[in-house]
Amino acid sequence: MASVRKVVLAYSGGLDTSIILVWLKETYGCEVITFTADIGQGEEVEAARKKAEACGAAKVYIEDLRETFVRDYVFPMFRANAIYEGEYLLGTSIARPLIAKRMVEIAEAEGADALAHGATGKGNDQVRFELAFAALKPEAKVIAPWREWSFRSREEMLRFAEAHGIPVERHGRKSPFSMDANLLHISYEGGELEDPWQAPPKEMWRWTVDPEEAPDTPEEFTIRFEHGDPVAINGEVLSPAALLGKLNAIGARHGVGRADIVENRFVGMKSRGCYETPGGTILLKAHRAIESITLDREAAHLKDELAVR
Repeated sequence: MASVRKVVLAYSGGLDTSIILVWLKETYGCEVITFTADIGQGEEVEAARKKAEACGAAKVYIEDLRETFVRDYVFPMFRANAIYEGEYLLGTSIARPLIAKRMVEIAEAEGADALAHGATGKGNDQVRFELAFAALKPEAKVIAPWREWSFRSREEMLRFAEAHGIPVERHGRKSPFSMDANLLHISYEGGELEDPWQAPPKEMWRWTVDPEEAPDTPEEFTIRFEHGDPVAINGEVLSPAALLGKLNAIGARHGVGRADIVENRFVGMKSRGCYETPGGTILLKAHRAIESITLDREAAHLKDELAVR
């Protein structure tokens, strides 16, 4: 193994990244600094501090990045009408550059010479993290444990956790899906979704009301835009995170924002994903409506052509 003195780890507080924390210390003999970002995932992120410290983290960073996430990443994305393969509103994709940027800033401040993430070797997340690391701190060593370690099964990982005193929480019925959540969306992959012939189970959806059970009475509201970004709902000026949160609540109770798609991953494989993006779906529709009034035909068509590139 190449010499590593200090590494900054993207840390969720879950079992996998807790195992990674201990594995990094054991494998590289280095200090591990954890970084946990609150981007509206709906979990108590402060709980990650105790877990990281119990697993031997040299230092723990936990930051509330919800306003930054929406203002500097989500809103510019919607200004561009960015959407992948006609349906995916990039809920996971747009969060990773922010996390990676803060990790690099922490690495600079702490004198760390390596960066680590918990993305597997199959998906797009490894690419998102590592392209950001390469752009912002090319001299840093990037450690991707899922591509390095010798674990071949979940059982081996659990045995490692138990042998090293890593808490293994057992909550009865666990979701069979791999999930990612933030203030923009919730995604679901794996489990029975691996069979594209199977419809998603109704109990899978955590955020939005089943459209069949949504109110029959429509709800009318206004969104005010300034310089391409939403700033108010029904005349009430809101912060970016609060505004998106309010749109999420409106969309969710009307069953807006569900998607079930098979997408092409950057790494060359296809993957089925289900998504709930209630507020984002409303925002994209509203922004395109504004553009239909303000852009001429050539500019509108050129923007659509550039947005997918």
